Amino acid sequence: MSTMYSYSVPSFSSISLSNFTYRRPNRIICSAGAPVAERKAINTTEPLLLNAVRGEDVERPPVWLMRQAGRYMKSYQTLCEKHPSFRERSENVDLVVEISLQPWKVFQPDGVILFSDILTPLPGMNIPFDIVKGKGPIIFDPISTAAQVDQVREFTPQEWVPYVGEALTILRKEVNNEAAVLGFVGAPFTLASYVVEGGSSKNFTKIKKLAFSQPEILHALLEKFTTSMAKYIQYQADNGAQAVQIFDSWATELSPTDFEQFSLPYLKQIVDTVKKTHPTLPLILYASGSGGLLERLSLTGVDVVSLDWTVDMAEGRKRLGSDVAVQGNVDPGVLFGSKEFITKRIIDTVDKAGNKKHILNLGHGIKVGTPEENVAHFFEVAKGLRY
Repeated sequence: MSTMYSYSVPSFSSISLSNFTYRRPNRIICSAGAPVAERKAINTTEPLLLNAVRGEDVERPPVWLMRQAGRYMKSYQTLCEKHPSFRERSENVDLVVEISLQPWKVFQPDGVILFSDILTPLPGMNIPFDIVKGKGPIIFDPISTAAQVDQVREFTPQEWVPYVGEALTILRKEVNNEAAVLGFVGAPFTLASYVVEGGSSKNFTKIKKLAFSQPEILHALLEKFTTSMAKYIQYQADNGAQAVQIFDSWATELSPTDFEQFSLPYLKQIVDTVKKTHPTLPLILYASGSGGLLERLSLTGVDVVSLDWTVDMAEGRKRLGSDVAVQGNVDPGVLFGSKEFITKRIIDTVDKAGNKKHILNLGHGIKVGTPEENVAHFFEVAKGLRY
């Protein structure tokens, strides 16, 4: 017979700041108890993350980590040995659910994000691709002509990625409103960058050549991605996603002027389309290295702008204004530091963000080799904060 355990926290030490208090448990005591046979009741309370985005009073900032959070864990590496193909792992319902829940089971974050990839819709748009270990994404037939754009289909999620909807539905049941289930999609310009460049790129010369010499071809491709990603967000929301993050990772390769032409209008079109059918669905926008574009990112109409660590949180908050929620923005490299250093940086970030509309997160995904005990400390500190 298995033994059940109850947990009690006997005492706390506190760090008081201007906006909040961090309550640190001195130690946790485990004591044996009787098995519990009761069924878990359905949790009807809204997740903390959703309340924070809406600007409601919350006792602490919600916390989760970027979508790569589970990929550094030993449990994920073990699973990779059994299933070496990334596409197999991300296109199989059982594997998607298992991987998505790995960080949740260990750290209990306030957000559980779907394990997938921004390129997952491409086959459904008649753009074959693969993700090769050590090389990253490979687009087999990079797009450069109007004729190729004509062959790109509009994405029908329920037909091409039914496993995404099934996985989200299961995740909602498993997480049971104790955290928000997040979906995600790639932004039009970032998706276009991959399919024009043929994969990852350092210089983005091919897509910039297309943008500046034959812009009508790129605009036609961006329009198809825009229509398709709006449908994909709606599909994810209909199947259980309680918030959706839009990754425009490569938009910051554009100058502000070119961002306004090749990214901003398409992001705004996605937001406007989704809000017509899902007006209360929080949309989060992330663009790496976006310090020069912050004011323009807020013009998209998203509910949350995710900041990377190159922007001071207080300055970012001031530039974006009080109507937009912020997410971030601890440097992922901080998790290689001492526990005292990690604590200090978390407190600094939360203090600068203030006690409204802030989701605590890293400024990007977890780096390979990050000590798992430091990730655990990140969550312990974050969940011990009190405004």
